[in-house]
Amino acid sequence: MTLIDHYAVFGSPIKHSKSPRIHKIFAEQTNQSIEYNAQEVCPEDFSSAVTTFFEHDGKGLNCTVPLKELAWTYADSKTGRAQTAKAVNTLIKQNDGSILGDNTDGIGLVTDLINNHNLNLAESRILILGAGGASRGIIGPLLEQSRHPIIIANRTIEKVVNLASEFLHENTIKGCGFDALKGQQFDLVINATSTSLTGQLPPLPNDLLAKNAVCYDLAYSNETTAFVRWGQQNKALKSLDGLGMLIEQAAEAFFIWRGIRPKTAPVIELLNRERNLA
Repeated sequence: MTLIDHYAVFGSPIKHSKSPRIHKIFAEQTNQSIEYNAQEVCPEDFSSAVTTFFEHDGKGLNCTVPLKELAWTYADSKTGRAQTAKAVNTLIKQNDGSILGDNTDGIGLVTDLINNHNLNLAESRILILGAGGASRGIIGPLLEQSRHPIIIANRTIEKVVNLASEFLHENTIKGCGFDALKGQQFDLVINATSTSLTGQLPPLPNDLLAKNAVCYDLAYSNETTAFVRWGQQNKALKSLDGLGMLIEQAAEAFFIWRGIRPKTAPVIELLNRERNLA
């Protein structure tokens, strides 16, 4: 009898999640016997839900909005990239029963940009919009790639300045308000705010994009997000949403759990084709 290992994603809301489909494809591709489902878990129930999941032989969890900071607190130990991000999206039950927290968001984004879209991050002038948890998860891996200072812009200047100071190393990162973006141009603009799916955008100058610039929305949807539309209207070379990042970060979590790395390109192609048809 083949034993089935149990995994899940917790979040609120969670019905829209493509993670169960992605991990099902990964498991079929790599001949792994797993079950992966999505569970609606609100912040006040998070700790008890995670404890129950692992007590009932759960092997690993993904945690999405708004639970990543709670997952960071819950984990008994954290990887270096989770410590840097102060947010956890992947929990792993170790052999001694303790829970390890990791963050695969940043590596998922970097992998998508470099491997799937052929971006030269080392030479890119990068702007991140927003100073919340989504930004925290991607700053560290981007800093490892870029030779230029990274700029983070946010409505609340104090919040973004404090965030930048946590990562400050040889003047490689700076926080500012949106007004300070006037007169600057960037090769890669990443939207890490939560506003795009509701049709809203930060106040962005129309000349923000350098020639052949790329826009990237961390959010993903079957419909074109407001930020992706903004990038298209402002003549970005590419204007992308976060589906590739979602799949790449899922592949990293799958590798952590199962010790085998799935192929992401056919999954990205399949899910893009399906939503284009929809």
